[in-house]
Amino acid sequence: MSAAGRPAAVLFDRDDTLVVDVPYNGDPRRVRAMPGAAEAVRLVRAHGVATGVVSNQSGVGRGLLAEADVRAVNARVEELLGPLGVWVHCPHLPEDGCGCRKPAPGLVREAARRLGVRPGGCVVIGDIGADVEAARAAGARGVLVPTRRTLRAEVEAAPEVCPDLLSAVRLVLGGTGPSGSGPGRGPGAAAALRGPA
Repeated sequence: MSAAGRPAAVLFDRDDTLVVDVPYNGDPRRVRAMPGAAEAVRLVRAHGVATGVVSNQSGVGRGLLAEADVRAVNARVEELLGPLGVWVHCPHLPEDGCGCRKPAPGLVREAARRLGVRPGGCVVIGDIGADVEAARAAGARGVLVPTRRTLRAEVEAAPEVCPDLLSAVRLVLGGTGPSGSGPGRGPGAAAALRGPA
């Protein structure tokens, strides 16, 4: 973290964090921003903090997507949200045992390298436990923003949990969430954010 307590970079997961997840999507026309995503990204940029995206894209390894498809979708995300400093994705299958697929730390480390910052100065914001685990493995800070698909155990295990992306960004920039609310933490956050399983 910087001397002011702000991160050197905020690294976002893509699907179900910045944009609504469409499984193995290669069609830019199907890209829709998550609520608050544009404002959240603008806020990070306004504070002079570098941005990046770290994303598992196993559709490439499965033969369902080409690298060009991933780039086209990423370009559409930037049309909706504005420029992001670096894009790093893992094309491998879970069983490939690579060092880049989250929860491994490779994507976080590579994004930090490309941005010229230390991994320990980064914050990773994502919607599943693998995002938080990748951050931890890289020495970065991880913040979970659950969706309905996030497992209760992932929420309970996350060190920091926020109800939405804008709250998470405000938290990592040194503020609090909307209406002065801070992050949820631990088991109580699971019940508060997910409701009935």
